[in-house]
Amino acid sequence: MKTRMLVGWAAAAVLAAGPAWAVQSLPRLNIDKSQISVSGLSSGGFMANQLGVAHSSTFMGVGVFAAGPYMCAGHYNYTACMYNATISDGQLSTMQSSINHWSGSQIDDKAGIAKQKIYLFVGTSDSTIGPNPMDALRKQYANNAVPTGNDEYIKRSGAAHVFPTDFDAAGNNSCGSTSSPYIANCGYDGAKAVLTRIYGTLNPRNDTPPASNYIEFSQASFTNNPGMAATGWVYVPSDCAAGAQCRLHVALHGCQQSYAQIGDKFIKNTGYTRWADTNRIVVLFPQTKVDNTSRSTAASGLLPNPNACWDWIGWYGSDFAQKGGSQISAIKAMVDHLASGAPTSTLPAPTGVSTSGATDTSMVISWASVQGAAGYHVYRNGAKQTTTPVTGTSYTDTGLTPATTYQWTVTAVDGQGAESVPSAAASGTTTGAAPPPATCYTASNYAHTTACRAYAAWGYAYAKGSNQNMGLWNIYVITTLKQTGPNHYVIGTCP
Repeated sequence: MKTRMLVGWAAAAVLAAGPAWAVQSLPRLNIDKSQISVSGLSSGGFMANQLGVAHSSTFMGVGVFAAGPYMCAGHYNYTACMYNATISDGQLSTMQSSINHWSGSQIDDKAGIAKQKIYLFVGTSDSTIGPNPMDALRKQYANNAVPTGNDEYIKRSGAAHVFPTDFDAAGNNSCGSTSSPYIANCGYDGAKAVLTRIYGTLNPRNDTPPASNYIEFSQASFTNNPGMAATGWVYVPSDCAAGAQCRLHVALHGCQQSYAQIGDKFIKNTGYTRWADTNRIVVLFPQTKVDNTSRSTAASGLLPNPNACWDWIGWYGSDFAQKGGSQISAIKAMVDHLASGAPTSTLPAPTGVSTSGATDTSMVISWASVQGAAGYHVYRNGAKQTTTPVTGTSYTDTGLTPATTYQWTVTAVDGQGAESVPSAAASGTTTGAAPPPATCYTASNYAHTTACRAYAAWGYAYAKGSNQNMGLWNIYVITTLKQTGPNHYVIGTCP
């Protein structure tokens, strides 16, 4: 990190004190596949974003601590994506062209991005990444139709390039210092914040998670990528190990934060496992390793990877940000393996699934009862809509868009919580008129304010309605605003 994020010296290995753990196989667990998420710091933040874009149908939540937009280093030298560099709308448009071109093939349909819950964090004293690339990342999410209410963006005053916590831990640096292990008590619980944004209100944390719940597993069966270590770690709460249905979060360390470099500090000192233990959240901690071989990158020339960074610049192939990328596919394989232990039900799929009672924003889904079923789960376009099983044979799905066609399937749930295979799909179209096409305006921030599309405060311009920060209020910063309603504008582009 700091100026050595990519090409500096490799940190010396600092193995954590404690007992030697036996390497195990990655377990198969009862994971709710509709509750899988990812977050990361620095290069891990870039990778979290890449995973969320490439596999938007898998990851329902994405947290990024101090990183930048998808495919930034795929088109530009990596230095243009960090060091608080300003990323223009034109550059974002070039990155967007990759998302648009790959949508539905090299990556999942980009429409899945808009459904994700997004958490973003950067410190105001972070000179390694800095607020400007994070502002651009937020704009990129807005350009892909992530609603303002679906994202949370925190700029922490005085925080440097660190993962923020609200507790002290041995060996951590100070909040205002960009130094190893890049984990600091900033009076702000980053792990709680990102998990709450994604999963909602959490039970109180356990500050002493059982040591037996930490499992070191072999990564060899999932990858032979030269930048990934032989082993990774996973934290499995006791009730998850006992078969309870749990959620899954992937936590990705940054450069110079691998286990070989800082021991178990990222795994234990960030706070992820404290919240996971009491909230039925399995946390996967994949691990990278130092790779001093110089390799051709997407737009940054020939570079080694001496700091064990996740691949956000194309060390390991031109498809590094796609589903086929070697590191992305390895992590996805680990996720799929962990989530493959859900019990299977012998109940048949519900039949007679139908839709009725359409309104502008809701639809009633009905089905025939299944003998022996304790309840039912309802899925809309493949995403689970019911947090607990429905005991009857109908469900009103709300929050829909007018004049839009959806598909619903239903599963039967037995007394142990196991689900049947999905029913045949039933389609339905909401009433009302489709929203009018959006209108976009590209102009200087000063011109937007004079046209009453934005307002100025403390030297910055803010979009009317959404209150999104557009950057400095002057004639030089150019922003595209999309009108989504009367006197309501968001930072974005029109199709």
